[in-house]
Amino acid sequence: MKRFDVAYFAASVDAPEKNAKFAQSLGLDFPILSDPTKATARAYGVLGPVGLASRWTFYIGADGRILEIDKHVNAGSHGEDVSAALKRLRVRGVWHF
Repeated sequence: MKRFDVAYFAASVDAPEKNAKFAQSLGLDFPILSDPTKATARAYGVLGPVGLASRWTFYIGADGRILEIDKHVNAGSHGEDVSAALKRLRVRGVWHF
């Protein structure tokens, strides 16, 4: 993602401490935001009936508007899928696959 002019992060309904440990264990170069009250997950429509958040990717423009939502995230191809979406959305950057 560093090839694009974007900010990116993950969000989770888990506690900040749990998210920090998870991010550190994977050596992530982006933050995992915590939503333990689940208010944000509920507002974005990703909170499932058992209280877990669905894995969706939101592409939000510089003006704060949602440009696209990927509701079919595949962990194995997510990086490539995000790169393709950023290219399709004409986000500034260098596109290499």
